[in-house]
Amino acid sequence: MRDFTLAGIIDSTLREGEQTPGVSFSREQKLKIVQLLAASGVDEIEIGVATPRSPELLSLVNEAALIARGTSRISLWSRCLTEDIQFAARCNPDTLSLCMPVSDIHLQEKLHRDRQWVLENLDRSITNALELGFATVSVGLEDATRADPDFLHQAVEVISRAGASRLRLADTVGIASPAMIARLVQALQATTPIPIGVHTHNDFGMATGNAVAALEAGAQWVDATVLGLGERAGNCRLEELTGYLSIMERVDRYRPEFLRNLCDTVAEAAGVVISASHPMVGDKIFTCETGLHVQGLSADPNTYEPYNPLLLGRSRTLLFGGKTGRGAVRNRLASLGFNISDDEAEEIAVDIRRAAGSRKNPLNEQALELLALAKGLIKTSSAA
Repeated sequence: MRDFTLAGIIDSTLREGEQTPGVSFSREQKLKIVQLLAASGVDEIEIGVATPRSPELLSLVNEAALIARGTSRISLWSRCLTEDIQFAARCNPDTLSLCMPVSDIHLQEKLHRDRQWVLENLDRSITNALELGFATVSVGLEDATRADPDFLHQAVEVISRAGASRLRLADTVGIASPAMIARLVQALQATTPIPIGVHTHNDFGMATGNAVAALEAGAQWVDATVLGLGERAGNCRLEELTGYLSIMERVDRYRPEFLRNLCDTVAEAAGVVISASHPMVGDKIFTCETGLHVQGLSADPNTYEPYNPLLLGRSRTLLFGGKTGRGAVRNRLASLGFNISDDEAEEIAVDIRRAAGSRKNPLNEQALELLALAKGLIKTSSAA
């Protein structure tokens, strides 16, 4: 494992994810998702947006905390508005995550405010939250990757001086690259003592890569959503992030074997379809038909798999069709206990390719074995 300073993953499926057009989770669905997130080892679960217009949060936060049972902290996102912060205090989450835009385009075009207003409002909101008894106050800077660097540093200085516990940098429109997000994290680390987190969007397909790059640069917190749900192209995908950290970086508090159930549950609740090739949870990510790859997998799965499917509670499927060659047939039948010559393997490969061309339906291992038996081949040992 590399020297990550990881403090935790914050899941925002129930807040950011529910901003996906057409997605609205029922109370029962939310609580089920909380249960599965906690089982997966997620460190903090963002339940929703603190506002008096959402009175259901008063009981939902408490129920979620009981379900998480100390495994995951519960947080609420809030605007820097006094009434929202006061409402959040009544809900009593573990963490309050304040948010303030810092790019000029957001200030001028959306809020019609100036930079001084931002600095004063940040100081006032953090102070208010601390006076209301929040032990952990996180401050998210919206559109941080498009903010003026000097002003961004000013905002972070105010946040630190006011006593916030955590800083969250948002790549709101997904324009950052891994190198850019790493530089931003490192630059701010040099000037502030508070832990830094990132919230990455996937507009150019780099949300998960940017999250990992931020960790490599010293960030301690990263946001994610199940299946990358969120605005536009979505966010860093929780299943990719936790899968990578647990398998490749050996962060053992995350449980990748729960990811499939979690993603299936969220997909059903959100009305979305999981692609067969979706990383970590797709139906066909351990299915292979290409001849050279099947040959390699038959000899040693490490040749074409980055990790054992069993880590996800899965198994591999080898198929034999139009892309199949003699080597793949020979190796696989040998592993199934057949003593087969090169000529016999070539004859079977030709039959497979011919059949695949007519019906466009490759054979699985069971069908391959039946074909070998039909050819008069005899098993000489038990399957490997």
